Amino acid sequence: MTIAFLFPGQGSQAVGMGRAFAEASGAAKAVYAEANEALGFDLARLSFEGPEAELALTANTQPAVLTASVAAAAACAERGLTPHLAAGHSLGEYSALVVAGALRFADAVRLVRQRGRLMQEAVPVGAGAMAAIMGLDLAGVEAVCRDAARGEIVAVANVNSPAQVVIAGHRAAVERAVGLAAERGGKKSVLLPVSAPFHCALMQPAADRLAAELAALPVADPAIPVARNVDAEVSRTAADVTRALLEQVARPVRWSACVERLAREGAGVFVEVGPGRVLTGLLKRIVGDVKGYAIEDPAGLDRTLAALGRA
Repeated sequence: MTIAFLFPGQGSQAVGMGRAFAEASGAAKAVYAEANEALGFDLARLSFEGPEAELALTANTQPAVLTASVAAAAACAERGLTPHLAAGHSLGEYSALVVAGALRFADAVRLVRQRGRLMQEAVPVGAGAMAAIMGLDLAGVEAVCRDAARGEIVAVANVNSPAQVVIAGHRAAVERAVGLAAERGGKKSVLLPVSAPFHCALMQPAADRLAAELAALPVADPAIPVARNVDAEVSRTAADVTRALLEQVARPVRWSACVERLAREGAGVFVEVGPGRVLTGLLKRIVGDVKGYAIEDPAGLDRTLAALGRA
């Protein structure tokens, strides 16, 4: 039975995430202690108690979701559940690489805090936007973006499933694209409550500034294959890891293709590890004949182990 771990990205955060694992698992508690030490502030308290508005700041959200995911994976490992393959959605790719042994956790948590700052600073608040377009295929969304641009930037940012594509860019252009999508048969299109237009060309200044941070980071070859967001190929070497993380900032997350790639690599069981169940919900829309489970707390771990016959 080949198991792939899937790690969520920004947007899955919620006040209280990770607390149950930190209280029930020594390994998870140690992850939070390491995060607090690496960052120099009490990330655990912010994650467990809020306030929500502070947790929602990109520079806090990214290390908080990473820590919750790595802590959950540590609790899984305590119970003997480890992956053969992995992938993560956007920020989640860092979680996957930590669990794969390519990045040290303390380095990763500091880096994603800086990544969050750089991504937020790349575009003034309110100048950019993101929207989810449902009911149009990828080619249809790409056409909508071309026609809505009018000299501004709007482009595909996430391909989450065959029927859900997220776009990002200048706010006015994104709003025009949402209107065009509705005219062309889109079932539902909604602006997303995000603070910056991630994974589009407007993020290139953040990618440029992140390059030096990544170059200074010690990176190892992943112990397991990690499907990467930028092209759905598999990272097997340290050089693959660094290049993919840098390109990922301003390029689309090809999530649907990542999941398909893991299935081709032999994954028959997909386990979403960390806060939320978004990736589990997308799974059946991408690949049909697989088993999917979500582990965001000890009860979810118990249910998954029982379903896999490992209780």
